[in-house]
Amino acid sequence: MSSAKKYIPQYTRDDYRQWQGDWQLIEGIAVSMSPSPLGPHERAVARLTRLLGNHFESQGSECEPYAGLDWIVSNDTIVRPDVMVVCGEQPDGHLEEAPVLTAEVLSPSTWQLDTESKRQIYKDNGVLVYLIIDTDLKTIEAIDYDSGDTKTLRGDESATIRLSDELSFELIPAKIFG
Repeated sequence: MSSAKKYIPQYTRDDYRQWQGDWQLIEGIAVSMSPSPLGPHERAVARLTRLLGNHFESQGSECEPYAGLDWIVSNDTIVRPDVMVVCGEQPDGHLEEAPVLTAEVLSPSTWQLDTESKRQIYKDNGVLVYLIIDTDLKTIEAIDYDSGDTKTLRGDESATIRLSDELSFELIPAKIFG
């Protein structure tokens, strides 16, 4: 451990509950979430959430998409994926069990956090599928942690994303980016 690291404050879930504004907690380190995302980011979040919700409803599924809900991973890690899918029992408060899917829409200020730290957190804590959405390149990287398969999709390319033996959906970037 570097000598500087011991001087970095380590926060917990209890500290997090008292903070004002939008924050995440990554292994005890506070990460600010402001300013709010720009239009292309929010359009991608809204479209993905709507497409997933409509699909799950048409299938009679017990899965629900969430945009902006905190996931309490551990006492020192709390994240807020842009979109996540919870199947089965739905949370009354913040999510405390792993979602089956998380999605992050890349922003210049969060690119490294989303592609490195969160990617590992999601893999290590039971997420089945992680989507990394790049609105500049208009690509979606679909990472299936269960199979180890990763696909990068563009335009009208599609992939079947499996959330369980009984539930899957077709992911097409053109439907997210318009």
